[in-house]
Amino acid sequence: MDLVDKVCVITGASSGIGKSLASKLSLRGAKVVLAARRNSKLEEIRESIEKEGGKCFGVKTDITKKLECKTLIDETINRYQKIDILILAAGVSMWSPFEKISDISFFDDLMATNYTGAVHCVHAALPSLISTNGMIVSCSTAQAIVGFTNHSGYAASKHALHGFLDTLEMELGGKVKFLETCLGWIKGTNMRSNAFGPNGKKMGETKRKHSSNSVDLDVCVEKIISAIVIEKEKVYIPWKLKLIPFLDLFFGKFLRNKINKAVPLTHAHENRATEDDLTFIAVIVVDVVDPRRSSLLSSDTLTTLPRNHCVPEAPPPRTH
Repeated sequence: MDLVDKVCVITGASSGIGKSLASKLSLRGAKVVLAARRNSKLEEIRESIEKEGGKCFGVKTDITKKLECKTLIDETINRYQKIDILILAAGVSMWSPFEKISDISFFDDLMATNYTGAVHCVHAALPSLISTNGMIVSCSTAQAIVGFTNHSGYAASKHALHGFLDTLEMELGGKVKFLETCLGWIKGTNMRSNAFGPNGKKMGETKRKHSSNSVDLDVCVEKIISAIVIEKEKVYIPWKLKLIPFLDLFFGKFLRNKINKAVPLTHAHENRATEDDLTFIAVIVVDVVDPRRSSLLSSDTLTTLPRNHCVPEAPPPRTH
């Protein structure tokens, strides 16, 4: 896909992955439409992009409100007459064992932002996306595949989004392209500080550091853009997350036991383990299952897993 003059609508564009995607896509010639709740942030990002020669405009949008999502899409089409790419980058997380939550109302916020808001945007944009044979990009997580301790509401919302988009892709039969990005912890976002705690309030900054398995924001965004350009259907960042579907299929109970041991039921400020443990839990399990794990860890081409063998075979050596 050539990004020049492609019209890209990005939710969650005021920070993190959404903001970085907006900047980098505009530098590649895309016409970017910024969607976020704060006008001041939208204006700041718009000025930055235009200063670098990019094309963009912002629409104040709370994606949890259906009419605002429709307004976002209507204003985009009024200006550019089409939509080529819809990027669902808005998201909010949590950290607490379910039984310790004192105020459950934030589960509504998780579902409204991570799932229902995305549905609103897709529904409004779908006619234009069909007409352009466009693409829907979802910024998802390993928790759309397998549950994760302390993240019951977040995992539920991401499972819901995955199920919705998977079904929609089947229904449309190629009329629209789909890219699901399966992400671990990304350094440079505010997902941790904005996560809900057990009292229903945002947790704020913590002293906990990212592990060596975390991925820098710029690296993550470049991989997402590369996947858009070559029209991939799924990208795992970091690539080790490719092992999770395989492990869940053949060793589901074992995988969950590993997750529980890696992530005790404690408050995020006290617990050393983080969501990026998913990026090495796969390695731990494969280490136990088969010592030939080196064939798994050296390949960045794990896209399919054989059903008749418990461990994927190593790719054949290249010949020149």
